[in-house]
Amino acid sequence: MATARIPVIDISGEEDKAQVAKDLVEAAIEHGFIYIKNTGKDIPVEAVDEAFDISKILFKAPLEEKQACKIQQNNRGWSGMQVETLDPKSQRVGDYKEAFNFGPFTDNHASQPIPPTILPYEAQISRFTDYCYNLCLKIQTLLGVGLSVTPPDFFTTAHLRENGPSGTILRMLYYPPLTSTDASTSDVRAGAHSDYGSMTCLFRLKGQAGLEVQSREGEWLPVPVCPPGTENDPAPPILVNIGDLLSYWTNGLLRSTVHRVVFPGAEGRQPLDGERDAEEGRYSMAFFCHPVGSTKLTAVPSERVRSYVPEGETKALNPYAERKVMTADEHLQMRLRASYLQLYDDKKED
Repeated sequence: MATARIPVIDISGEEDKAQVAKDLVEAAIEHGFIYIKNTGKDIPVEAVDEAFDISKILFKAPLEEKQACKIQQNNRGWSGMQVETLDPKSQRVGDYKEAFNFGPFTDNHASQPIPPTILPYEAQISRFTDYCYNLCLKIQTLLGVGLSVTPPDFFTTAHLRENGPSGTILRMLYYPPLTSTDASTSDVRAGAHSDYGSMTCLFRLKGQAGLEVQSREGEWLPVPVCPPGTENDPAPPILVNIGDLLSYWTNGLLRSTVHRVVFPGAEGRQPLDGERDAEEGRYSMAFFCHPVGSTKLTAVPSERVRSYVPEGETKALNPYAERKVMTADEHLQMRLRASYLQLYDDKKED
């Protein structure tokens, strides 16, 4: 069975930084997705396991606790089954998933209401968020080097917390098994979409596949949790993908690839080796990294970006490539309104 051919890159060492940066940029241009080999140096394996354990506790919390933390227009909080519709043009119903979005933490305390069931774990969630944030800064620095941006810390500086608030969130996700929903195998767990921000770090559990990316030819290709050569690693590699904002910022040079999550047994799809649909469902975590909200998305100071002219297929795949200066917050709000129709329609009636 054909699967997505996504490069695996190890960024844990300092040797040949220029080559690692070049490899990252080429993967971001060609695929939009990169496997980052998790050796435990950037994000300890134990921290990932701990975060998944907390996620399971969170989604098993009483419904009234989660409803009291319902998602708001600041994109923080709990969203229940079918609240979010990532592909409104094609989906008959909303996504078959629950999600909880965490905003920033201050002194290990959340800046938003969270269910009492997970209050004892605030420090652990905050620590995991910090690991993800620092990994993103490291990748952004390498992208700056690989693109010969002047200065090379251009992207990193734009994402520093001390420079202002941003739309960055940690999202924990739960996809219930097909047997506990009214869905059919023609439905999707998460509709076809591209991500909103600069980049996403995605964490998955072994045996819980379902993610697919759309090739340049329009074919849906499964993305293994453990690509060849990583099956015996202590943890699956972290899957990093370029978001719309970074693609927009680089004039479409870096690719924001459309992807979705399907049910096991989806029509026309064969299961991957080792894939299972456990009765407990599928869990994943995504860290969506955004620049400081007031950042103006002017052209990136890179000759390669300046000389790139999107055309044909590339322009069609990236509708955000057309230049228009807006802030990071404006870009995010544009996307949120399309995904959370109920949330914004409800507010109109207040």
